[in-house]
Amino acid sequence: AECPPKIYRYTMKVASAAALATLTVSVQEINADPLLQLIVKVASPLQLTVTKSKKATLSLELVSGTRLAQRNAIVRCLCGMGLHNALDGYPNALLGGHSAVVHSSPSHGIAIASITSWMSVADHSKTESSLDSLLKQVDSHLETRAFLTPSASMTVADVDMAALLLKKCSADELRGYANVQRWLRVVSAGLSKHDIKLPDKLTAVPAPGAPVFFYGTEEVEMPKKRQAPQGNANKGKQANAGNQGQNQGQKQAQKQKQKQPQQNQKKKQQQQQQAATFDVSALDIRVAKIVKVWAHPDAEKLFCEEIDVGEEKPRQIASGLRPFYKDEELLNRRVIVLCNLKSRKLVGFPSHGMVMCASNADHTKVECMEPPANAKIGERVEFEGISGDPEPENKVAKKKIFESVAPDLKTNAEGVCVWKGAMSKTSDGPIKASKGMPDAKVA
Repeated sequence: AECPPKIYRYTMKVASAAALATLTVSVQEINADPLLQLIVKVASPLQLTVTKSKKATLSLELVSGTRLAQRNAIVRCLCGMGLHNALDGYPNALLGGHSAVVHSSPSHGIAIASITSWMSVADHSKTESSLDSLLKQVDSHLETRAFLTPSASMTVADVDMAALLLKKCSADELRGYANVQRWLRVVSAGLSKHDIKLPDKLTAVPAPGAPVFFYGTEEVEMPKKRQAPQGNANKGKQANAGNQGQNQGQKQAQKQKQKQPQQNQKKKQQQQQQAATFDVSALDIRVAKIVKVWAHPDAEKLFCEEIDVGEEKPRQIASGLRPFYKDEELLNRRVIVLCNLKSRKLVGFPSHGMVMCASNADHTKVECMEPPANAKIGERVEFEGISGDPEPENKVAKKKIFESVAPDLKTNAEGVCVWKGAMSKTSDGPIKASKGMPDAKVA
């Protein structure tokens, strides 16, 4: 009998010389740079050769012979065309998935430019002694975004900026920025999957709670609880009763659906009637003084101001006066402020009130409303023949009181503020447009 042939198995280790790039980096450099650590961990060794050196060095040499020595350029090259976009696709997308399709649409090019810009900001901020303004900018930017740039996951810009903020900012400095905290937690979690740890500054900062969608002041109609049809020992009767109950429920739902537009219309009419009953006394209009003013960093038409309205602390208010006034013209200026408006953010700046101004129909001319010289700061502006206490902020917003009252708030032929012809008044006389603009809207 013939013996079966022997089968030999050989294991061979093949060293590839086909790597697309060689990264030379010092041990100290890579240990201090979470982004470089991430790239080295996710890049294929068949594409990227990493040479670690004891000397302080950082360079990238492509197979074409091109050499790069600038750190941000090296990062973007490795995440993009340097490794044929291997690090910009699933599951990493370190350039937001924009690198391979950058020429297909302007939006992809803008996204890549945004990543470059944020990396430059992080690089330049490493030598800054204080990052307060940067924290405010990042928190405002993240108010409507999950990440710094258009992306479904973190990019190199997010890692760079997060590493900078967690390294240089204390837990107390991060405490007041809920959007930054949420983003930092996401980036830290993404890096921890690759065993890369960022400084843990957030354990001392309580995580922000869930957003509030119901405040208890809304008008809500709760649907009536539908009762199931009662059973019967007879199965046929049970089925019949169930069908009848179902039909009855459908009829009720149809009737309710038909009544809904009528109910909505009735409610709208009631709100309009309620709004019509309010007059200018519902508004808390006060004499005030601007004690600090600066240009909004992210909005070319806005000034940020601190205004003394007669309270313990000045209020922060944003106003769109930059096209019409210089900051030195507003500093220490006496103005009129509408105070019972709810605080809201204007391009990230918390604004609690409104500086009242007169403007022409096309809003090409604007003049601040001004009190008489001897009117006291914090004094309430009233109107002749009209009395009443101002309404609370929530009610002004909910009932749209200002929107219903404002159309009749104007200047007369002498530039004096009136409401339905009733003259404004303070302890020293009426309020006027600063240059006497006649027949103008006041808001």
